[in-house]
Amino acid sequence: MSCWQTLQDYGLRSLGYGERLLPRGDITLCEQFTLIGSGMIWNIYFGTLALITGFFFSVTLAVAKNTRSRLTRKPAEWFIFAFRGSPLFIQFFLAYELFVLLPRLGVDIHLGFTEITVETRWLARAWLGALIVLFFNTSAYAAEIFYGALRSVPKGDLEAADAYGLTGWSRFRRVVFPTTMRLAWPSYTNEAIFLFHVTTLVYFSGFPAFQQKGDALYYAQYFADRTFNPFVPYPIVAGYFVMLTLCIILLFGVINGRLNRHLPSETRSRIRYRPNLIR
Repeated sequence: MSCWQTLQDYGLRSLGYGERLLPRGDITLCEQFTLIGSGMIWNIYFGTLALITGFFFSVTLAVAKNTRSRLTRKPAEWFIFAFRGSPLFIQFFLAYELFVLLPRLGVDIHLGFTEITVETRWLARAWLGALIVLFFNTSAYAAEIFYGALRSVPKGDLEAADAYGLTGWSRFRRVVFPTTMRLAWPSYTNEAIFLFHVTTLVYFSGFPAFQQKGDALYYAQYFADRTFNPFVPYPIVAGYFVMLTLCIILLFGVINGRLNRHLPSETRSRIRYRPNLIR
């Protein structure tokens, strides 16, 4: 089988298109590159959606934690502490066990004038259940980053806003939020990179890969078990994630330059990758 034929057969295997059976017998290097690359589709899916949705929720949590009202500050603090204080692997496991216990036919919600049924059967699937866990986890970590940036907004900026008569939402939108993003963006870039890396835990936790439709590390483990040689598939996974990390750094670097476009080039903050050794 040529490498082009392998690409056609297994290029979208992780999404359920192409050959249903995984390679057996003499496994070629092209098959490993193709299937592991196919699995990266799921890693990109989990990371991208969790990052986009988690960004807005994390900003909300940071603002809530920065308020004086205990009714809004304490729930935000508890949420951030719970998801930052527990291992992500355990969060995946507990979430899957909880989702499995829900009724398969859905949960009936009575609204008085009508009754609706909320679907729950998809929560036990990784594409939704694991995405929810990643959304909550990255929201908690990013909220702490944004909260620190909110507390670090220069007093002079706030005084200038007061001098121009900016108050409330207008003050937050024009002064506080842009300054917070400029201060937090380098650290948030590292959180985004690490979020994509931890997507490899999805199928190693409680969420099963239905019909062998898994992520990059799932296929790498399959090849390592079949060939008894982990020194080929796992470096391939690492190579794919290195390329993905470079793309994230470039994208976030462009956004960082946009946020700091008003500053002299020598005073702009640089994005540096600082990996987290413990999650």
